[in-house]
Amino acid sequence: MKYLISVIDDTTGFATATEIAAIDAFNEGLQSQGHWVFAGGLASPSTATVIDNRGPKAVFTAGPFLASTEYVSGFWIIEAPNLAAALELAAAASAACNRKVEVRSFLG
Repeated sequence: MKYLISVIDDTTGFATATEIAAIDAFNEGLQSQGHWVFAGGLASPSTATVIDNRGPKAVFTAGPFLASTEYVSGFWIIEAPNLAAALELAAAASAACNRKVEVRSFLG
C-alpha cells in the first residue's frame, strides 16, 4: 500500500546541513529496504498560486491556500505493507528531518 508522509514545517529557514545528511541517510534506507517511491521538497508557500476553475472563468490567486504558521515543506511517497509499518517509517522520517510529519494512505 502507498502512503504519503507530509513534512509539516513551522520555520522560515531551510534544513540544516545535519538535517540534510540525516534525510539523505533516511532516503537511502527507504531505497535499500524497498519502501521508496518518490520524495521531494517544496518551495515556500509564498510562491504558491491557487486556481479555482469551478465557475465560468478560472480565478488565479497568488499565495498559499491557507494562512497558517505551519505548511507542507516536503513529502515522501512510500510503499509499506500496512499502517503500522508506515507509521514506523514516518517516525524515522520525523527524526531525520527534525519536523512533524503527517501520514495518509492513498485511496484505492
